[in-house]
Amino acid sequence: MEAVESIAVPEPDEDDPSSTLLDLSSYQLHDLDSVELPPSLTELDLTANRLSTLDPRIGNLSHLKKLSLRQNLITDAAVLPLSSWNAISSLEELVLRDNQLKNIPDVTVFKKLLVFDVAFNEISSLHGLSRVSDTLKELYVSNNEVAKIEEIEHFHQLQILELGSNKLRVMENLQSLENLQELWLGQNRIKVVNLCGLKCIKKISFQSNRLTSMTGFEGCVALEELYLSHNGIAKMEGLSSLVNLRVLDVSSNKITSVDDIVNLTKLEDLWLNDNQIASLEGIAEAVSGSKEKLTTIYLKNNPCVWLLALQICFSPLKPLYLKIWLFVSNIP
Repeated sequence: MEAVESIAVPEPDEDDPSSTLLDLSSYQLHDLDSVELPPSLTELDLTANRLSTLDPRIGNLSHLKKLSLRQNLITDAAVLPLSSWNAISSLEELVLRDNQLKNIPDVTVFKKLLVFDVAFNEISSLHGLSRVSDTLKELYVSNNEVAKIEEIEHFHQLQILELGSNKLRVMENLQSLENLQELWLGQNRIKVVNLCGLKCIKKISFQSNRLTSMTGFEGCVALEELYLSHNGIAKMEGLSSLVNLRVLDVSSNKITSVDDIVNLTKLEDLWLNDNQIASLEGIAEAVSGSKEKLTTIYLKNNPCVWLLALQICFSPLKPLYLKIWLFVSNIP
């Protein structure tokens, strides 16, 4: 059998910060037998390979801060050694996205973990998160099969929570996440918004759920971006207190008029396409409060779009310096 050629890794240079980073992404490696792992490594990127086991030498890289095993063939059995890798207990970022995990791995040993990514796996429960360090700031569990939000109460420092594309029906157990700034829950089965009193959130996504009402966001006064497309919302309401909102996406709903946004003086983007807005009446007044900031109103696939095509030449919206994107290819 022909010998496997070793991948050359330069000797660490104390004056070169890049010498502590080893990027082996997209090498299609089945193992690391041909790879040298300098003990000075702080970052190891093994994205897009064919790894099905963890090389035990990784567990001896005492300076390691970031480890990415994204897009490999890692199973629950393969990650079992993680729980005993005490030498790298100072790891801050662990990425296991896009593998074959069915459960949350035991990462108790990592006492300083800041980023934990297990998105795009086959995980059906958040059981095991209670053992993850309370230092965590970013948690990614999207594109799995999770049906319940649980075992996150101790994440008081969490800033980003991503649970999109799961099987969630109820929002719960969020009340202790007082520092949460981004909440991504798109493509679930949620019918009612319950933010459990959280007030620091800046970005929220509920795209492609089962919402029929916009109520529930009134207390999110720091909110800057709100994504509610592809739901069953019929009325714009509960928005007047969101004075910091810059982006509002309510496209692909059942909205018939533009309401409750006159107080949103910082609004820049308003996405209203694919709704049931039949008339332009009241739109200019509705957006008058944001005339200094608003740059985009997207109204494609509404009954009023033909009227807008005519009015764009004479509309009082022009003095508001609006850039109105029609994207209606069949306008003559």
